Amino acid sequence: MQASGQAFQDLYPEELSHCYGCGSHNKDGHQLKSYWDGEQTVARFTPQAFHTAIPGYVYGGLIASLIDCHGTGTAAAAAYRAQGRAMGSLPAIRFVTASLKVDYLAPTPMGVELKLRGIPVEVKERKVIVEITVLAGDTVCARGQVIAVKMPDSMLPG
Repeated sequence: MQASGQAFQDLYPEELSHCYGCGSHNKDGHQLKSYWDGEQTVARFTPQAFHTAIPGYVYGGLIASLIDCHGTGTAAAAAYRAQGRAMGSLPAIRFVTASLKVDYLAPTPMGVELKLRGIPVEVKERKVIVEITVLAGDTVCARGQVIAVKMPDSMLPG
């Protein structure tokens, strides 16, 4: 099944679109875009030369940040879906990371598009747990888990 629809991050409210990993208003960030693909989510990212750990391999911090942002995006999308609402409808539902766990399973090569696959494994009103797999081609390079919590009102602009 192919990913479809508009990217989750493109449906975030303007005032909440500044994230380094996925914010459309952060021109220096990753600009990660996540989509539904059936009951899973998918995002793709091609590391650049400045994402190098050692020649030929991707810096692990990049992998962690991609898992983080794909996880919180998946959490928001899953929460909208659980409420039977269109993503982007108001009031906005946004999540922040409460916990990030990453297991590095194989060196991640440079020059290969990375695919992130997310599965929301627990969806509650204020907390969503997402499991994410990072692949370079057919090789599973990392697995992660994001525990995302609903963004507290104190973080909202205004």
